Amino acid sequence: MAEKEGGIVKKGHDEGLKLAISLLEEYELPLGLLPLANVIEVGFVRSTGYMWIVQQKKVEHKFKIISKLVSYDTEISGHIDRKKIKKLKGVKAKELMLWPPVSEITVDDPPTGKIHFKSLAGITKTFPVEAFGAGQAHKSHEFRSSTASSLNLSNQNNERNPTNQINKD
Repeated sequence: MAEKEGGIVKKGHDEGLKLAISLLEEYELPLGLLPLANVIEVGFVRSTGYMWIVQQKKVEHKFKIISKLVSYDTEISGHIDRKKIKKLKGVKAKELMLWPPVSEITVDDPPTGKIHFKSLAGITKTFPVEAFGAGQAHKSHEFRSSTASSLNLSNQNNERNPTNQINKD
């Protein structure tokens, strides 16, 4: 818990989602990178870049442009920096029959239109950044025992760039 010391904390889905989206925007990361549902809490410690997200249930999300299924645990944490999230925990991407954890996400600087996902095993996958723009969701599912049910993501207005919005499916 020491890593959360001095952090700002937003409780509840609406306030937590606003903070998560504002952090992605501030650190120049795609706004659809963290499709969250039923957020309990989002926190951020500016001095260290440590951020955490707590949501009620694990969420599985398909990014339709790249047909990639990603799992977001009930607790997600990492250190956010300009165009990068390091020491990421709670995010896994499906590769064949496996779900390797994603440990780092980096957007190219200078921009090339590419985003890189590094696993704990050191394997890096590269995709187009636009695949993770807001509104690129195919489906989100929360897990309930062995069955998954669809979730709706609330609309969020991004006044600086109205094309980057999370849309309901």
